[in-house]
Amino acid sequence: MSDFLDLLGLPFMQRAMIAAVFTGLAAPAVGTYLVQRRQALMGDGIGHVAVTGVALGLLTHTSPTWTAVLVAVAGAILIEIIRERGHTNGDVALALLFYGGLAGGVLLTGLANDSGARLQTYLFGSIVSIAISDVIVTMVLAAVVVLICIGLAPQLFAVAQDQEFAQVAGLNIRLYNLMVAVLAAVSVTVAMRTVGLLLVSALMVVPVATAQQVTRSFRTTLGAAMVLGTVASLGGLLISAYTSTAFDARVTPGPTIVLLALAGFALAWPVGIWLRSQRRLQTPFPVVPAVPHEVADEHAHEHGSDCGHVAVPHGDHVDYVHDGHRHAVHGKHYDEH
Repeated sequence: MSDFLDLLGLPFMQRAMIAAVFTGLAAPAVGTYLVQRRQALMGDGIGHVAVTGVALGLLTHTSPTWTAVLVAVAGAILIEIIRERGHTNGDVALALLFYGGLAGGVLLTGLANDSGARLQTYLFGSIVSIAISDVIVTMVLAAVVVLICIGLAPQLFAVAQDQEFAQVAGLNIRLYNLMVAVLAAVSVTVAMRTVGLLLVSALMVVPVATAQQVTRSFRTTLGAAMVLGTVASLGGLLISAYTSTAFDARVTPGPTIVLLALAGFALAWPVGIWLRSQRRLQTPFPVVPAVPHEVADEHAHEHGSDCGHVAVPHGDHVDYVHDGHRHAVHGKHYDEH
């Protein structure tokens, strides 16, 4: 335990914990809107596009983080344009950029004569090796993402839930759709040093799915997802550090974070089933009042066998409808069918 506490006091571990907290807040915040829009796999598509941005940074000897941000934002906007205007649906657009981004990243990495090990730090995450400059970038970008997701929650939710209603309400649907795409791209690049580009979608989606099991409103889901994402991100990092010191085992933080988030969903799923069953039991079926039968006054019309009216016996008088009038003849109760 003392070795673990000593590890927490080291500068690189403190930087990693700060990055984990901000990543855990930002990724589920955007993921809530992606899940609402039924675009849970959009993080995967943008993550693979960001691979090209990382490789471009390695090729040009610039910051891979900023080149990944630029390429990911461009890819997210392209996905949204294809989905909105093109003849190709959103899933096919994601698949095209999914494979193209990954292939372009591997190709550019080879042209840069860089080792594949350096690219793997971005593919699978390397939070313990994050530099102070990357921590600052992560904090700034994550803060912007969280502020927009919370500050514009009514507008973003309206567009994600029902675009026709949002358009009638006077919202600029195209602008907010592009905003969500850009926020998703920024969140991917923020989380790529924490869980990696290949696993970033899990941190964006799994905490949201877990929160939906036990919450009922959108705002509650948004807040709970951010809390769960922070717990998973920071908890996975601490579990990885503890097992490395206590058992001398090499446990990577990125997969540990994702597995911890999945464990949270596995625990919340039966709880959600029980809560929903309790709500159904507490909400009885509505009582529908009986509609009283309307008895019409007598009319001079006399019903005959050749008048074309169909009558069904119901009680002690007969009702007929003729020329827009209801007629009643006492004796047996009839209604027009």
